[in-house]
Amino acid sequence: MENAILILDFGSQYTQLIARRVRELNVYCEIHPYNHIPEDLSIFKGVILSGSPFSVRDKEAPIPNLSNIRRFKPLLGVCYGAQYLAQVEGGNVLPSATREYGRANLAYADQNSKLIKGMSDGSQVWMSHGDTITKVPESFEIISSTSDVEVAGFKIKGETTYGIQFHPEVYHSKEGSTLLKNYVVDICGCQQDWTPDSFVESTVTELKSTLKNDKVVLGLSGGVDSTVAAVLLHKAIETNLYCIFVDNGLLRKNEFEEVLESYKNMGLNVKGVDAKERFYKALEGITDPELKRKAIGKTFIDIFDDESHKITNVKWLAQGTIYPDVIESISVKGPSATIKSHHNVGGLPDYMKLKVVEPLKTLFKDEVRRVGRVMGIKEELLGRHPFPGPGLGIRILGDITAEKVRILQDVDYIFIKGLKESNLYDKVWQAGSILLPIHSVGVMGDERTYEQVVALRAVESTDGMTADWVHLPYDFLAKVSNDIINKVKGVNRVVYDISSKPPATIEWE
Repeated sequence: MENAILILDFGSQYTQLIARRVRELNVYCEIHPYNHIPEDLSIFKGVILSGSPFSVRDKEAPIPNLSNIRRFKPLLGVCYGAQYLAQVEGGNVLPSATREYGRANLAYADQNSKLIKGMSDGSQVWMSHGDTITKVPESFEIISSTSDVEVAGFKIKGETTYGIQFHPEVYHSKEGSTLLKNYVVDICGCQQDWTPDSFVESTVTELKSTLKNDKVVLGLSGGVDSTVAAVLLHKAIETNLYCIFVDNGLLRKNEFEEVLESYKNMGLNVKGVDAKERFYKALEGITDPELKRKAIGKTFIDIFDDESHKITNVKWLAQGTIYPDVIESISVKGPSATIKSHHNVGGLPDYMKLKVVEPLKTLFKDEVRRVGRVMGIKEELLGRHPFPGPGLGIRILGDITAEKVRILQDVDYIFIKGLKESNLYDKVWQAGSILLPIHSVGVMGDERTYEQVVALRAVESTDGMTADWVHLPYDFLAKVSNDIINKVKGVNRVVYDISSKPPATIEWE
């Protein structure tokens, strides 16, 4: 695939957005930490340097080794990336008189520049930086300016090296897609042929070549990722794919039976395993969120190991790992501090002795759905909200008991059913209910109650990296709250979570 873009990450919150915008042009791209540049650069036709929370003037400022990139391939520095290129060539980068954050407008856009062509004078762009390039060397030509920032964009003479101080990947940069297309297609010469159909075709071919006649075992979860991974693998190896769907007792109400039936209707070879009691026993008395995740993960692996040994000569374990899982498991400073343990990143215990195949590890969530659609997977499976690997185990704050699971399943069922009946489900990226470890005083009939509190959560997002809470109608929230309190024994108070990610996370644990 000699038709890709390399994005070097300096820790910007917007790095993933750059990748998404490039992929929207039907061009494949990869994100790598600035200090882990791939040795083989042959597949990349151009390189983008991301922004960064650092200043180029910091002692700890990230410094990339561009010796095999600059002058050999087109190079685009965005914000920090542009400031780094200016400083390393002898320009001046100084603290901004006032921090430049938010909307700005181009006062000058050089229509003779391959990067800027098609952008309008006055075009709105998004600034997010505390430093400004105040002076550039003679080898630089300025190609865009705003009323406050003279060097909003530059090109280094004699090179296909560019820098811009604004963020074209952000929605608020109204013609940012024009700039990115100019760079990716016109300057780098990438073909716009990375489509869901081409992904399916190339991935199935690669899977056939890699797996040959080997047997593969896959843990299905009922979610979009494992479902699409299963159908891709089934296209490649057919009956050599063995799927295991484990009921960990932490699924949504009736989910095990309903999803198992839908898989069988798709022609997949699926075995359902009821392991509720093993999980409840493993979780007994555990309240720490990370320990719960680890207990759930270990129990799943133990059960999965037991079941996979019942299939002779299995060589491979398939996983539904997607790109955000991979990105969040690394950082520009090496291994990241653990935000949370991903249930499918980080390898397997040595005793399993299986090689791992991850057919979706280069895709974002919405790309997984598009791939699923071109393969004919039903919308009710593809449209399912993301659901955490540990399930309701991390939506029950505190220790896990079968009774708490029963309460939360009933609450969650009413909430999700209500979203669907009110035509709100597809307008929400992810929704769920959380059982809080507190009781509150209430009144039912003439009696005082002291029962559980539940929180409802609904967010809008594209891939889970950032998320905002959904402004659900008050009438809807009132009805759902009333239904929950009246129908779910043990709950007398319902609250709605209005926190965004960041600073909060989507899940509470």
